[in-house]
Amino acid sequence: MTGTYDYVIVGAGTAGCVLAARLSEDPGVTVCLIEAGPSDDSPNIEIPAAGGRLCRTRYDWDYDGHDDPGLGGRRIYLPRGRVLGGTSAMNGMVHVRGNRADFDEWGQPGWTYDRMLPYFRRSEDHVLGESEYHGTGGPLPVTDSRSRNPMALAFVQAALEAGYEPNGDFNAGSQDGFGPYHINQRNGRRCSAAAAYLHPVADRPNLTIRTHLQVERVEVSGGVARGVVCRRLDEQITVGARREVILAAGAYNTPQLLLLSGIGPADELAGLGIPVVADLPEVGRNLQDHAGTYLVFTHDQPVSLISSGEERYRLQYEQGYGPLTSNVPEAGGFVRTRPGLNAPDVQFHVLPVMFVDCALGVPTGHGISFGPCVLRPRSRGDVTLASDDPSAKPRIRNRYYSDPDDLDTMVAGLRVALDLSRQAALAPYTKDRFTHPASESDADLREFARTATQSVFHPAGTCAIGPVLDPELRVHGVAGLRVADASAMPLVPRGNTNAPTVALAERAADLVRGRTPALDLVDAG
Repeated sequence: MTGTYDYVIVGAGTAGCVLAARLSEDPGVTVCLIEAGPSDDSPNIEIPAAGGRLCRTRYDWDYDGHDDPGLGGRRIYLPRGRVLGGTSAMNGMVHVRGNRADFDEWGQPGWTYDRMLPYFRRSEDHVLGESEYHGTGGPLPVTDSRSRNPMALAFVQAALEAGYEPNGDFNAGSQDGFGPYHINQRNGRRCSAAAAYLHPVADRPNLTIRTHLQVERVEVSGGVARGVVCRRLDEQITVGARREVILAAGAYNTPQLLLLSGIGPADELAGLGIPVVADLPEVGRNLQDHAGTYLVFTHDQPVSLISSGEERYRLQYEQGYGPLTSNVPEAGGFVRTRPGLNAPDVQFHVLPVMFVDCALGVPTGHGISFGPCVLRPRSRGDVTLASDDPSAKPRIRNRYYSDPDDLDTMVAGLRVALDLSRQAALAPYTKDRFTHPASESDADLREFARTATQSVFHPAGTCAIGPVLDPELRVHGVAGLRVADASAMPLVPRGNTNAPTVALAERAADLVRGRTPALDLVDAG
């Protein structure tokens, strides 16, 4: 298991799979991809509607947030994929890039929307075909839903009845409006980053993939990252890196690894007895996530996903359609809750099933769930060490609603959701209230948000470009060490984060290989 490679990539999630595939295109270099979890061979990964069955299994890091004052002291379940493909092996497969303004607002050279668009296009094999906005022939399929649940379609119709505009492509000219989401599937099956990028190239002789190997720290000597120290059961293993170590372990695990390696706030590291390698106070800070709150209604229409296991639907799935192909959040939309905004501040997801206890509860009948999430939160949390023991889970504090503006935005979004629930198109599916505010007063809506808010599972920002990384994703103060995942994003994008993470990793691969896009050369004069 010991060995030395040109590039060692830590984490075989979305970003890690992209990096491994792109860097190993050069037969003259060797690449080692390390994953703490198992291979992605569970049938519940391939079946889109079964993703929730992976929660709190061996495929899940199974994190929880710390007691959150903004949520009445509740702890929020925070699933993260611990498997080849990472969270793309268990997520909702929604392909949303975010808003043009998101990347421009990062304020970092090379990371504007215009610079990122070629990487979005390069990654895609889009159902809409080649265009200014979309690419074809890329590794990641972007398709229409093959489920088309009538409740999801009714939700979109209700939005139109309420006066909102239709939107058939949230990744083109405008993000505002409502419609079905494009998703990452192939022939009705989930297409994770592992399925799209890694499996097609897994037999390359210069690519080594190691599963069940948990990295404990980066080995730094003389200010240079030399490799990683790992553990499999009781065996400690060192994997060396001739050129670079690239952390792609996600917004929770990447800062944890940096801290365990002595890279972070010096005073906190010293308090845990960890020798300081680089004093970077912002490692683990700037945690952002999309807080979401769902209205849940029950009804007697036999169309929700609790029926998806019936034999007739299993037969449909074999033919590539039907409810088992549902990505669950099949449709939604983006709205601006107040005038003067340069982009939407609320996103909606509709789920054709009762969504209870943050995906851990069992639906008790047919139902529909929908609601807003706060797209550009002002609240900031952090990821810190609970112990110097690498096997200890990190302490995650989201601090939802610590900035009161976020709660105001959520209340405005809930008013939109309640308005949609009263439209004629949804009448057959909103018969009985299951999760609902006591009234529509500001006080009751605020209380409902505090008691019902869940994570939408989009953490970002904990090793941000700027305070932690330079614009080429290199860690300040340590040579040969980069970060290339959602933790590098200074601001969480307005939308689902898988597609932006793919594009970030695509660009990261070019940066590692020393390829400077032509547009960046223009910027540099």
